[in-house]
Amino acid sequence: MLDVNTAAHPNDYYYRPGMPLRPPPPRAVASELWYEPRKSILSPWLDVRPVPAETPRTRLMADHLWQGDEPMDRLVAAFGRIGTAEGRRLLEHALDHGIDTLDDPPPELAALFATLDNPPDWYDPDLWEHGRQLWINVSTSGKLAMGVQDFMGTFVGAEVASATGATGRFVNDPYRRNLETSTWFRNVTVRGGMDRWSPVFKDTVRVRLMHAQVRAGLRRAWGADHFADHGNPISNSTMMGAAVTFGLSPMCFDHAHGRKCTERQLDAVMHYWAYIAYVFGVADELIPRTAREGMEMSDYMVATAGVAPEWTADMAGAATHRLAGGNGLVDRLKVQATAPVLGLLTYFSSESLVRELLRSTALRDVPVQPWATLTGVAAALDVRLRALDDALPGAHSRMQRRAAADDPVWRRNTKIAKLLAARVGIYGTPYDQHDHSATGLARCPIR
Repeated sequence: MLDVNTAAHPNDYYYRPGMPLRPPPPRAVASELWYEPRKSILSPWLDVRPVPAETPRTRLMADHLWQGDEPMDRLVAAFGRIGTAEGRRLLEHALDHGIDTLDDPPPELAALFATLDNPPDWYDPDLWEHGRQLWINVSTSGKLAMGVQDFMGTFVGAEVASATGATGRFVNDPYRRNLETSTWFRNVTVRGGMDRWSPVFKDTVRVRLMHAQVRAGLRRAWGADHFADHGNPISNSTMMGAAVTFGLSPMCFDHAHGRKCTERQLDAVMHYWAYIAYVFGVADELIPRTAREGMEMSDYMVATAGVAPEWTADMAGAATHRLAGGNGLVDRLKVQATAPVLGLLTYFSSESLVRELLRSTALRDVPVQPWATLTGVAAALDVRLRALDDALPGAHSRMQRRAAADDPVWRRNTKIAKLLAARVGIYGTPYDQHDHSATGLARCPIR
């Protein structure tokens, strides 16, 4: 697939329609650790079991754990031939001016833009916009639920936590990484953000390039044995799993807490995130066309997220190091003062996940009650108030006003991230921090 100095594996190829589906990598088995959050979000729509039911969509998800993003992976490999600096220059030129303005673009770049410049037949801009508005109109608690679940997947889920830990950026460059993440999430809520010439579209392609560069570097650093057990780092299925979870979890949370939605509304939200996933590099055959398909895929991906790898302790330790080491009264009070935050994390995920996250830190025994229960009361009230707002005259106009520009919640998050980044001299998000990662990442860059 890529020249990553690893022995060929029989599952190391890109799927083509009609091929037999590969079995999941040995790592991808359902874990009890993720059962509670899956059930709380998806049970109104699916029969959520400890081991998800096998469906055509989940089988395709299992298959695509073996592969990355074919067009971008091939472009990153081509950077070895043409040089990373020249490759990025050509990519930026094509993003800004079009691939047709390059005299002799590399074939890998031309192949990438053949997909970027030509949306798939199923894409409906009006439905995308409707889904964007519905997603923004979710309660603050629904968005917080998605954020906490993403946080847990990043720090406790085996594949994502391993990739995040191995790059070392959470420890060594946290403010830039946080700014990049917040900015991208806010940007994809912008009206027209996925239009071809939008700055948001261009940034999404840049983030896609970063992932491919990291994927190539991790393949080199981790070698054939890791691939044989785990599949491809930052796999195509992981990217799709993130999109279905980001897209559907907030509205499903609201639905489970009394703010009912229809399957048609969920389909619109799925369409919104489906096209984002397409631009982000998910293979077309993997992208769900309905919310029901997306829920099956989300259920499978969360169930098989795995248990915390070695990197979880490193990252959790880095995040809590100021609370470690002291036995005085003030030190103990600082540790106990984290209880409300841990209670919030518990309510929106589960106590088992929180304990797994903090197992090697000074916070491992901090009680999460009554804070988890109080968070639940506040979240239920928040959702019920939004349900009441839906029932009052003018609800549709209010939804349109909320979504007139972007998501106000993510706008505020991004402002905070910018302020924090500016304190350490970081003022932009060029998404170029991994231009040299494809040549290899250190085995343990965390310091």
